[in-house]
Amino acid sequence: MASLTVRQLDEALKKRLRLRAAKHGRSVEDEVRNILRSAAASADEFGAPAAPNETTRDAATREPAPRAAARRVLLIIGGGIAAYKSLDLIRRLRERGIAVRVVMTQAAQQFLTPLSAGALSGERVFTDLFDPASEFDVGHIRLAREADLIVVAPATANLMAKIAGGHAGDLASAVLLATGKKILLAPAMNPQMWSSKATRRNLAQLIADGVALVGPNAGEMAERNEAGIGRMAEPLEIVAAVEGLLTNTGGALAGLRVIITSGPTHEPIDPVRYIANRSSGKQGHAIAAAAASAGAEVTLIAGPVNVPDPVGVKMVKVETARDMLAAVEQALPADVGIFAAAVADWRTDHNSKEKIKKTGTGTPELTLVENPDILSIVAHLKTKRPRLVIGFAAETEKIIEHAKAKLARKGCDWILANDVSAESGVMGGDRNTVHLVSASGIESWPQQTKDEVAGELIKRIAAELKERAPKENSPKENSP
Repeated sequence: MASLTVRQLDEALKKRLRLRAAKHGRSVEDEVRNILRSAAASADEFGAPAAPNETTRDAATREPAPRAAARRVLLIIGGGIAAYKSLDLIRRLRERGIAVRVVMTQAAQQFLTPLSAGALSGERVFTDLFDPASEFDVGHIRLAREADLIVVAPATANLMAKIAGGHAGDLASAVLLATGKKILLAPAMNPQMWSSKATRRNLAQLIADGVALVGPNAGEMAERNEAGIGRMAEPLEIVAAVEGLLTNTGGALAGLRVIITSGPTHEPIDPVRYIANRSSGKQGHAIAAAAASAGAEVTLIAGPVNVPDPVGVKMVKVETARDMLAAVEQALPADVGIFAAAVADWRTDHNSKEKIKKTGTGTPELTLVENPDILSIVAHLKTKRPRLVIGFAAETEKIIEHAKAKLARKGCDWILANDVSAESGVMGGDRNTVHLVSASGIESWPQQTKDEVAGELIKRIAAELKERAPKENSPKENSP
């Protein structure tokens, strides 16, 4: 059978195809496929046409019925050793009914072949900005607009720099600049590259531009004796982020602003020592992820942690309690404030600019002063107070009793109390047992994963705000 490509058609026919494809919201290639399918369906086993009765004559003159829109992801594979994970990512996405188109950078082709990516995606792989087979109708613009979501995995330091700087010198960067769709990055690079000042600047710009992130994770690198933060998120983690972004067109908290604090704070003693606690940030980060999945606009203010940033949230990273308070005040107003951070209660009244040395004169004296009580400050605001203020009580004894006292003292609406004694394994662990303490009573939840606790809390918040809405919107007494 002879091979026929769109570029071999005359210009008039190409123009008609482009107009027809635009009318149906398809690419030219998809429109041609649709025409061929319709033609094949009207023939008997690709042989003689069916007898021309009234039904077939009507069908021939009708436009094809529009197909149900499938979720489409454009996957841009960058040039890193983690590119091999992208093959599994394609398979996992297609298992969930998500169509995948692939763009590979020149560097990515040093690690994978377009043939392997194309075999798994079921579509041709795009590699060249100046490909005559696709650019006759400005193919890179179509790629940018036909996807529901663009995923970059691995997102190398070079690709992140190009996106942040608005470069468009190759197909991948041109597509990323031309799109108006959400972009999800799965960064992967050496820890030193990830922590470099240039990458941090680029990352800050990308987050400000609304780009979502999944990972990077901590672990062993490809290089011998290298470990740290920089590993690309695992395919199933990326799939979860993709599904969250594709389905996040609404939700129980859609249209609401939520502030969440997470992790510990570090209060410096001198340049190398600080006061802190063992909080991992896992619970606060899980709550932020659940709130974002429920449609909220989330600002997550985190102390020093080693857990990945949740997808779809605005991250603000701080060190000290005073930094955290300033960030919270900057993020207000909000509908909900969830204060899950384990803020250090004290700091030194003066931190030395030089490392404190051991001497023969004895132990140095440290004078401690109280840090600002962020939960209490926000709960007692006269203006800009969130409609629902939620605190955490990390206790090692008399859990409920201390939580009740904290609820009354802080002035917040709810307290989530949990046992953080060494025997519980909560600090740094993946499971939690919490008690929801409020003015109306106490609810003791069973032991769950921290993700499950987060999901349950978001459900309770949505229900509470829905219940309050009629009261908050009702006419006030004696109103004119």
